[in-house]
Order: sequence, then structure tokens, then C-alpha cells
Amino acid sequence: MGDASFGGWGVRTVASGGARYNPMSYHNGSVWPHDNAMVAAGLARYGFTAAASRIFSAMCDLSQAVDLHRLPELICGFHRRTGDSPTLYPVACAPQSWAAGAVYLLVQACLGLRIDAVATRISFVRASLPDDIEWLRVLNLAVGTASVDLLMTRHDSDVAVTVLRRVGDVEIVIVK
Repeated sequence: MGDASFGGWGVRTVASGGARYNPMSYHNGSVWPHDNAMVAAGLARYGFTAAASRIFSAMCDLSQAVDLHRLPELICGFHRRTGDSPTLYPVACAPQSWAAGAVYLLVQACLGLRIDAVATRISFVRASLPDDIEWLRVLNLAVGTASVDLLMTRHDSDVAVTVLRRVGDVEIVIVK
């Protein structure tokens, strides 16, 4: 998550100090939303939820800066400058299915969301949300034969989970 790897729009494929680094290269310094989601998931798994939230926040900012708010396949890995938009990769696909799917993994990573359909249990492990996301609502989350509507609200040091609707028997577990 240092400046060489995290350029402000996400984690680069090659750090800026690397011999092969080229921010306009397809694989040698660009930023891929789906790669960033996997990095965030790994960080969150090992307890680095603040770093995962920082990546999620960068992807939210990226979505605000691109056409129709659709995450592109990749962007150039130039360092983010205040007031500047990301440098779009000239032939990147947008929309791109794996970039769109990255959003769900980012949400799962930041919330520490684990679903056990057999035990009908939803767990939130060390949940966090980026500073610019005050709340997140998930509707009709099916777990086995049950379903729930949930509201997650960000606080300074954690996330509150409120059950808005519950159909069937589903356990909600919060691990801080």
C-alpha cells in the first residue's frame, strides 16, 4: 500500500520503482479493478481492513470519474494528482464484466462478509467501510431458505449492522 504500488487510483501491477514499470503498459504498471478487489480481499482476510477500505474508496472514486460510472477493464497507472481524472487506457473495455464484478468482492472484503448457507449464518468479521460511504443497504440477501435486508452504517472504528427484514431462520454474527 506504499506510494510505489498504490498510486491513488488503486494498486498497480508493477510498482513505480520497478525496472519494468510503465504506467501505460497493459500489465507492467496499470491498475485493474478486478486485481484490486482480489488484493483487498487478501488484505481483509489477514485483518488489514483499513487498507481494503482504502482500495474500495479508490475504486469508488474511479467509478465517479469514468463514463456512466462503469469501472473499465484497466486504467493507466500514473500517480493520482489532486483535481485530475485518471488516465484511461486507450483500448480498455468499458464496461467489463470482471471489473463490474469486482465491486461485490470489494464490498465482501471490507465488510468481512462470510455466508454459510448450510448453517444459515451471515458473519461480519472486522467490518469497515471507506470514509466516503456512510451506509450500505443490502436487500433480499438469500441464505439457504432464509433471506434478510441489512443496513450497514459506518462509525469511526467499526460498522453497525441492522436487520431491516428477516424471513426464515438466519443468524447474524458480528466479530470485532
